[in-house]
Amino acid sequence: MNLSDINWDFNAAGNWPLPIKIATIVIISLLTAGAGIYYFTLPQWDELEVLEKKEQELKQTFEVKQRKAINLDDYLNQLTEIEANLGEMIKQMPTKAEVASLLIDISQTGLANGLEFKLFKPSEEIQREFYNELPINIEVEGKYLQLGSFVSGLASLPRVVTVHDVQIKPVEEGRLRMTATVKTYNEQVSDAGSSSKVSRMSAK
Repeated sequence: MNLSDINWDFNAAGNWPLPIKIATIVIISLLTAGAGIYYFTLPQWDELEVLEKKEQELKQTFEVKQRKAINLDDYLNQLTEIEANLGEMIKQMPTKAEVASLLIDISQTGLANGLEFKLFKPSEEIQREFYNELPINIEVEGKYLQLGSFVSGLASLPRVVTVHDVQIKPVEEGRLRMTATVKTYNEQVSDAGSSSKVSRMSAK
């Protein structure tokens, strides 16, 4: 078979030798199959992978929600307990009218424990999301046990008082100087005089 004698016009393909016909059919079939895979099968495969990942995400979301549903009673009990504790903390926050007397209580607690105040400076009130924070910068001198009794006494006050940024340095034999920020808190009240979000939440 001389390939130069073959009329390669596609319209004359019916007259091509059988091996050429078979080879042409195989090539056309492969090209068609390749085009089908490229344009149809591969995009569907990618879509299948996306759907499989989505299925896994949905399964995980379902499992999380199922666990929450199973533990719903426990969550509700915890929420009730948190709200009760929050209500108790709100009761321990001084009102604005009580802040002045609380400042006196803090200083009296230090003096009662034999401490010498070098600094007692209330700072500007800081507004937080649900409450106001009232920091007081203090510097006191005394013995180690006196400082410990002072901090313990602050924790025993009827209103919420916390101690932050404590630094203690020796000033002379047996005597220490403590600098710290004492913070107390009060409930935010709106301009109309209504209770803050904390109060409303705790009242539920």
